[in-house]
Amino acid sequence: MQLTKKRKQVNTKVPIGKTYSLQEASSLLKDVNTAKFDASIDLHIRLGIDPRKADQAIRGVVNLPHGTGKTKRVLVFCNPDKEDEARQAGADHVGLQEYVEKVEKGWMDVDVIIATPSVMPKIAKLGKILGPRNLMPNPKSGTVTDNVADAVKEVKGGKIAFRVDKQGIIHASVGRVSFPKEKIYDNAHELIHTVIKMKPSSAKGTYLKSVTLASTMSPGIHVDTKTLMS
Repeated sequence: MQLTKKRKQVNTKVPIGKTYSLQEASSLLKDVNTAKFDASIDLHIRLGIDPRKADQAIRGVVNLPHGTGKTKRVLVFCNPDKEDEARQAGADHVGLQEYVEKVEKGWMDVDVIIATPSVMPKIAKLGKILGPRNLMPNPKSGTVTDNVADAVKEVKGGKIAFRVDKQGIIHASVGRVSFPKEKIYDNAHELIHTVIKMKPSSAKGTYLKSVTLASTMSPGIHVDTKTLMS
């Protein structure tokens, strides 16, 4: 792929092999962005774990102090007695059978799906569709609950779910390029230290192998992991 002149210029600001503190990376990221739109900022955390082992298949949730900068579209699967509660809390789509059928037909215009425990047997068949997209409601991520109002408000307020992939990497959005560097730092710091606290006792060797911060169209900025473990 041929690099644009602007991309070549910003690449010189991020020398190969150099690492930065999280504060430096959060600031530098704004200088090396080449997108003409408000690009997403993503954090990539490579862990020294074996995700094939159940106790090392890390997944969880974190409340980003400043949100992701993107309004999450929320679907709530529930019975009629919970529908008003979900709508008043800000859910974009609420219902059960109608949305089960829409998902089966390929509709996927949502970012987060919440379900009450009572309807889980009715949506279990959607697992093969929603699972690979990390959309299947799960108690561990707080998306299976009877308290749908709080769940919806948390998602709308900046709560995100994350999980390690087959390569042992966690990928998550932590903001937008338009965010001040302080907010980028706060969000990234919150996610990183949440992941650090979740280190499995069975994990051996180096836990944080690498941490990279990057916007949609910028070179990745490598964070010095030694500065994160203290």
